[in-house]
Amino acid sequence: MTLGGSGGDLERQLIAEEVRAQRETRRLTQDELARQIGFSHSTVKNIESGYRMPTREQAALLDKVFGTAGMLCRLEARIRAAPISPGFRPFVAAEAEARTIKTFEHTLVPGLLQTEDYARTLVEAYPGLTSDEVTARVAAKLNRQRVLDTEEPPWLWAVIDEHVLRREIGGPGVMAAQLAKLAEFARRPRITIQLISAARAHTALAGAFVIAELARQPAVAYLDTVLDGQTVQDPAMVEMTTVVFDTIRTDAYSGDESLELIEEGVQQWKQRTAS
Repeated sequence: MTLGGSGGDLERQLIAEEVRAQRETRRLTQDELARQIGFSHSTVKNIESGYRMPTREQAALLDKVFGTAGMLCRLEARIRAAPISPGFRPFVAAEAEARTIKTFEHTLVPGLLQTEDYARTLVEAYPGLTSDEVTARVAAKLNRQRVLDTEEPPWLWAVIDEHVLRREIGGPGVMAAQLAKLAEFARRPRITIQLISAARAHTALAGAFVIAELARQPAVAYLDTVLDGQTVQDPAMVEMTTVVFDTIRTDAYSGDESLELIEEGVQQWKQRTAS
């Protein structure tokens, strides 16, 4: 996926510390605060730990409860305005709050599942970036992965063209580590990774996409392109993107078959590393 920016680590931590301090000052438990803003205990806990950014709605509710005159909203807006590509920026908040994420990639490992070295190799290929910009964009990708490490991570369904296992990004060592990480993700109970044969045509060959399904809001999709991409909220377009995903998923290898192919790929890249 196309993105940049560091994701605002400092501001994220400031929000986490401020929410915790404001809550403790008012002698509220996390459960009590959660009830006042109408969200779950785990949401409050993840915000206070820095795992999850509050959404714009949550920041506004927290400001109202704490009487902080829009401070949390301003911090939230500053983070969301980090140098992430304009087309992807609206999707970031949805992805962070998603209960289910469905992603398809036909050329690369999905951004949520990339290792740092794999991501860095891709970002360094962008023309005209300074070393600081490269570092910031890689950090942004890795920050997105935090959503998979929360106490209640989203369900993730990823369909990946098996050609991705053979496309050399960064050299054999980077590929071996990336596929090993992919296999590790595939073993997690809430993550399903399926490969689809590179030898067959299917309806999604035109481009990669991600769908975020939320608990309280309509689903949102991001359609990737070579330059930027587009966040889509139109219900009909999101529905059709979901239909495409479900169609290709039925044509893909099973999760177990896919894991075997990924593990075979790890060994093949390790052999190339040793030779």
